[in-house]
Amino acid sequence: MPSLATWMRGKDEKWFQPFFDKHPDIPVCNARKGDVALEEMDGLLLTGGSDIAPEFLKQEVPDPSVLDKDVDAARDRWEFAAMKDALSRGLPIFAICKGLQLFNVALGGTLKLDIPGHKLPEQKEHDIQPLRNDRAATHRFTKVNSSHHQAIDRLGDGCEVEAWCATDDIIEQIRLRNYPFALAVQYHPERGRIYNELFEDFFSRLDNR
Repeated sequence: MPSLATWMRGKDEKWFQPFFDKHPDIPVCNARKGDVALEEMDGLLLTGGSDIAPEFLKQEVPDPSVLDKDVDAARDRWEFAAMKDALSRGLPIFAICKGLQLFNVALGGTLKLDIPGHKLPEQKEHDIQPLRNDRAATHRFTKVNSSHHQAIDRLGDGCEVEAWCATDDIIEQIRLRNYPFALAVQYHPERGRIYNELFEDFFSRLDNR
């Protein structure tokens, strides 16, 4: 029986549960709630959260005040270790929001640490972004529900961009080249049914292991 490893905040569980319920045969092991044996995981889900703790970034942080105050170094340490293990075994990886940023950093990339205007209250009210897609992308959407104050700067090793925000060229979707399944998105597919195909593709990779 395949199992899925993740570190998920309590407030996010309600968004993901409908997708988990469709696959009751795949247990979800949440490292926030207890130890997860990485050698026993069959897939990795990296979800949203606070900024990556500065000690894990592969770049200087000129102004630490731009980072979230509630960074979680313990979570980051677990997720970087889980990412390394998953990559070494060719496991399916699906990364969302902060997960995309961690995915990129784990592969040697860097981040734009603070995008002007993206912390303003009104940004949350206008978080539907039009996309520009690469023709080779398997999953393509015209608009996504994306709101964040950090983004990819230098792309991680082996990564390819599949979608950009059409208004400011912020990277919204990447994949790892020449890898069975490693997809990372800046937006929040767990919050809309139009993104079901992303989860179904991911879970199908778990089912087939």
